Amino acid sequence: MSIQLSAKTRGSAATGELRKEAGLWLRARREDLGLSQRELARRVNMEYYTFISQIEGGRGRVPAERLEDWAEALELEPRNLAKTLMQYYDPYMYRLIFPASEEETL
Repeated sequence: MSIQLSAKTRGSAATGELRKEAGLWLRARREDLGLSQRELARRVNMEYYTFISQIEGGRGRVPAERLEDWAEALELEPRNLAKTLMQYYDPYMYRLIFPASEEETL
């Protein structure tokens, strides 16, 4: 007997996987800069470094209102960070705003 997942369940699973990928990307960038989670938390003015761990583990996302802080801390252009994270956090909206024919290299 096969079990079919509802669209909502499949969407949730895909969203979780994309958040994990975003977390891995963010961790790689942090590590490339030689930053600890504590140092990144300090740079983005977060009281708890464990929030960095949650984001890197795919259990959270960078708050939109803090993207500029994160971009500065990770030495990235804010627009590029926002666009990259949108691919992971909201891929449907990303594809509507940035059709494949218009994609820029990040």
